[in-house]
Amino acid sequence: MKIKSILKVVAFSLAITCFAQPASAEKVLKLGTVGFEGMPIGDAIAQALIPTLEEVSGGKMKIEPHYRKSLCSEQSCGEQANQGLIALWTSSTANFGNFGTSLSVFDLPYIFKSIEDADRISSEWLAKKQCEIGAEEAGHVCLTVYSSGGFRQLGNAHGPVHVPADMKGIKWRVTKSPIEYTLVKNWGAVPVPYDWAQLYQGLQTGVVSGQYVATPWQHVAKLHEVAKYFTEIGGSWSGNQLSMDKGQYDKLSDQEREWLHTAAEAFGKHVQKLDRAWVKSGEDAIKAEIKEWYVPTDEEMKLWRAGAVDAWLNAKGTFDPATAERVLREQGLTDFIATLKEAGAL
Repeated sequence: MKIKSILKVVAFSLAITCFAQPASAEKVLKLGTVGFEGMPIGDAIAQALIPTLEEVSGGKMKIEPHYRKSLCSEQSCGEQANQGLIALWTSSTANFGNFGTSLSVFDLPYIFKSIEDADRISSEWLAKKQCEIGAEEAGHVCLTVYSSGGFRQLGNAHGPVHVPADMKGIKWRVTKSPIEYTLVKNWGAVPVPYDWAQLYQGLQTGVVSGQYVATPWQHVAKLHEVAKYFTEIGGSWSGNQLSMDKGQYDKLSDQEREWLHTAAEAFGKHVQKLDRAWVKSGEDAIKAEIKEWYVPTDEEMKLWRAGAVDAWLNAKGTFDPATAERVLREQGLTDFIATLKEAGAL
């Protein structure tokens, strides 16, 4: 009797295990991001990344999002991914640089001529090429690269700025970015490191007179209320990326990787669409309330690009010159290529 009872218990346990397998087979990927719903990154996660992965996997793979730095900031999200605490994370391409230089090409000033060029080239080949390098170099598999706010543009409370000489001697707020500091200095202004949270008041009181920030963020912070002169010089593209820790990625099956890449592609396309609309909305709102929105001529743009040469020189060794030249050549920026080569930056 004892043997029969034991066999019954074993059989029952096996049955429970078999029935439980489908539920335990579900894979949940925890995602940490500074984005949130209501802005392009958060909306694209909720509207494209999460539903696409659930759809293509038939519910076998899901994403658990943690928005607004609730788990981590950009760099610490990458560190937590390496520790296995989360699987997926987003950050600026600049902050990805804490783990390797594979995405630094996206941060070179004037590497892209327009939002359209940035989206096209990134989607067609550049993101794939650099992400493959990053997988080996950084310990993270970059799944897509996308814009968050388009390009930085000049806004100031001093007066019209059409060429770099118009910035001479003006105190210009900068972040801790060496590239931004170099650009502002080379354009003739006085770079002043200044806290973002205090920038409105700083412009209002004259502690600083200008800023170089992506236009949607300038609109969100209402900087156009005190800085009435804008100049569309572009230059620094606000690149972002979505990655997965390589150790965890390597443990996925081929089928699971395919599902993940399909979802990431859907996310990339959707965030591009949302971001362009966000940029346009911000710029339209700013243009309606300021005194001048100036678009430099082609000849004037050569002067703005010339100020970026030192930043390229400082970045040597962090990007592949042939890759950068291909990006510029595909946009017809042959004059800029010649300038960079003459300076030894390319």
